[in-house]
Parts: sequence; C-alpha cells; structure tokens
Amino acid sequence: MKKDFISILDISKEELEGIIAEAEKLKRQKKAGVPHTFLAGMTLAMIFEKASTRTHISFEVGMNELGGHALFLNARDMQIWRGEEIRDTARAASRYVSAIMIRAYKHSTIEEFAKYATIPVINGLSDLEHPCQLLADILTMKEHFGSLSDLKVAWVGDGNNVCNSLILSTVLTGYDVTVATPKGYEPEEAFVKKARALGGKVTLLRKPEDAVKDADVIVTDTWISMGDDAEKDMRMKVFKEYTVDVPLLRRASPEARVLHCLPAHRGQEITDEVMEGGQSLVWDEAENRLHAQKALLVRLLRK
Repeated sequence: MKKDFISILDISKEELEGIIAEAEKLKRQKKAGVPHTFLAGMTLAMIFEKASTRTHISFEVGMNELGGHALFLNARDMQIWRGEEIRDTARAASRYVSAIMIRAYKHSTIEEFAKYATIPVINGLSDLEHPCQLLADILTMKEHFGSLSDLKVAWVGDGNNVCNSLILSTVLTGYDVTVATPKGYEPEEAFVKKARALGGKVTLLRKPEDAVKDADVIVTDTWISMGDDAEKDMRMKVFKEYTVDVPLLRRASPEARVLHCLPAHRGQEITDEVMEGGQSLVWDEAENRLHAQKALLVRLLRK
C-alpha cells in the first residue's frame, strides 16, 4: 500500500519505534558484514532541486546496500525545469521506479508529487520540514540515552525546517523541546500549535542560556539556509548571541550532548571546540542518516 513520508507525523509512535528498531538492526548487520538485500530489484528515484551531501550519499549507499538501485536526478536536467507539470512527471516516474525521494525548495512541490504519484514519496528536505534528519537524530539520542521520554532537548538558533520537524517529533517521542530564537525567526506557529494540540511539550524562548538550562541535548543548525543568502549580513548580526560554545554548553546538564545536522559553519552557530569535543554526537548523527533511511525504505517498500 502506498505510504508517503513527507512529515515526521506521517508515521505513528509505533511506526517510529519500529523504524528505529529496524535501523539498529541494519546498523549491526552492516558492521558485522551481514548482507541485507531486502529491496533487490527495486529503484529509488532521487530528485534534487537543492545541493546535497549527506542526503545524496546516504540514500544512494543505503539503497545499494539493500540490494536496490538509486537513480540521481538533478531537477535542472529534467523536463519539470522546462515547465512540465509536476503531476505529469510524478505519474510517469511511478511507472518506472519503486519510490521517489525529493529534496525541494518548496514543501508544496513534494506534496504535489505525492498527490499524483502511485508510489511512496519521501521528503528529503523542504522549506518546512526535514523528517529524515529527525529519524537520524532520534536514533542517535536513543543509542546514547536509551529512553527518550524524559529528555530535555534545547534548540538554539534559527527556527527552520529541522526545528519544525523537531517540534512535531515531540508528539511521537515524549521528550520536551525548548526553542531559543531571535525575534522574527521563530519556528512556524502552525507547527507549534499542532504539536501542542497533539500532546507535544514545546516552549519558545528568546535567550539561549535559558533554553539550555539543564538540557540533555542541545541541537543547532546553520543560521543561513539555502535560499537565505540575500539575508546573510543581517542574519549574522541577529544570531551573533546564538552560538553553541563552551560557556553555553556548561549551562546544560553535565552529561549533555550536542547535535548538528550539518553542514556546519564553525565559529558561527557552533564552535570548533564544541563540535570536536567529547560531548558532540555530530558524527554518530551523520552516520545514522544512512541507517535510519535504510529502515524507512524497508518500511515503505519491503513486501
């Protein structure tokens, strides 16, 4: 049955637990050299409007390790860049491949693909959400802390797509999320309201030092996302007090850990000392994109 993954809330709490358990299993199998070619004969089309490192590598390697094939498609080389309607591309692609992963500028682009495709569509990143990143983050936190429900998670910086997905994920995980952003850079109000309405625990603050107080996890991201380049100078001024550095980290729990989805701009949203320090889980988090997405693909495609 067709099932898309456009938002982190496209899966239930039970489905999330199943994906994380599958990811842990696949990770063990990979490290032990045990073949797990569950998706032999299947093809994932990967459509990129935006540049990508981790999303591209992890999906392509993951699909190959599962015994399938990943097809890289630069949107500029496709007919949609020349005006073909998305619904036509979605319908045609559905006749060729097993699933579509899209990294797009607009969330509505992915939603339209999903509306007309007859195969699963995966959000590889949009302006509103980055649910695949949250799968990796949740896997990383579970590996390190075990239980998620009692964690206090602090977000410091821009209320961007990753922040939106983190907020929604409170509904599935039970952890508290406290967000510190400058005025005018808050996460989407609709996402905050939705999370709270569904039982998520979300607090919005201004000061990073208040948000990270006693936090178990500190999460940050770039201040200047793709498409925000025209605002670079202004953003650099607005966010100058939102760097995750050693003094800020000391305000968190002594055992706190730091996440960053990458790419990082060292010296801006995070210092080199924190990123390379003993409390950083950044590299485990980056690796876990592979394992979490493999588990997602198995969930969507395995017969």
